[in-house]
Amino acid sequence: MMEKLDLGKVREYGNLELLARQMVEGFITGLHKSPFHGFSVEFAEHRLYNVGESTKHIDWKVFGKTDRLFVKRYEEETNLRCHLLIDTSSSMYYPAKNNGKLTFSCLAAATLANLMKKQRDAVSLTAFSDKIEVQTAVKSTGGHIHQIYVELEKLMTLSQPNKTSSVADTLHQIADSIHKRSLVVIFSDMFENMDDLTAIFSALQHLKHNKHEVLLFHVTEHSTERDFDFDERPYEFIDVETGEKVRAQPSQVKEQYQTAVQSFYKDLRLKCGQYKIDFVEADINQGFDQVMASFLTRRAKMK
Repeated sequence: MMEKLDLGKVREYGNLELLARQMVEGFITGLHKSPFHGFSVEFAEHRLYNVGESTKHIDWKVFGKTDRLFVKRYEEETNLRCHLLIDTSSSMYYPAKNNGKLTFSCLAAATLANLMKKQRDAVSLTAFSDKIEVQTAVKSTGGHIHQIYVELEKLMTLSQPNKTSSVADTLHQIADSIHKRSLVVIFSDMFENMDDLTAIFSALQHLKHNKHEVLLFHVTEHSTERDFDFDERPYEFIDVETGEKVRAQPSQVKEQYQTAVQSFYKDLRLKCGQYKIDFVEADINQGFDQVMASFLTRRAKMK
């Protein structure tokens, strides 16, 4: 059984760039014991070093073991352009401790940025609520990837504002601005107009019409947002985006809440299937392997 993820302990680690690298390295090690063994996460193979060529890709660890010079031969140069989109609306700050879903999304995006750095892939970062708040260029340089880590660290330290989300508007803007086939990765709880998903899926269809691939990580705190698992005592439930408050005991609203939420998730998954959008439930209490594995699966299909 997977151990519950403690976002607070993860954040205490400090340097996001170093943390992302260590999480990815641990994941790569695990790939060799899994069905993902075939993925070229770092490099395809080694070959002997030829005198006179650049020493940039010499594997010095192998040299230390064999006393011979080998070069890491990368399977492909930059052949993927990826846009990381993070929803920063108020509902993403739930649970309030450690900024919950937002912190998880930033850490997950950092691991993907590190994977793409290894693959020489170009990547951009966009953060949005009711408007685009952060948007970087699409590049593969080390300096650019570092800047993405800096922006992610800033997002993780923001206090909770009263911000609504506008997933649909943001996706339309992204679709209009991307001129080369790309992979668009979205981290969002999709809690925008839950009663009518028409606008959101019109925007997602806009991306698909422009030949982009879309990977949607539906970020949730599963135990409370899906199962409504609260102790039986009086609570004040607050809509973090509208401020609307409801006083109730969990048993008084649980059945109605679960019915509405299950209908929403069913429609969301069904619509994603219809539009050929990869839909992945990302529970913040689980690890980041689920995110990296889903990304690599989609990436492999784009070759």
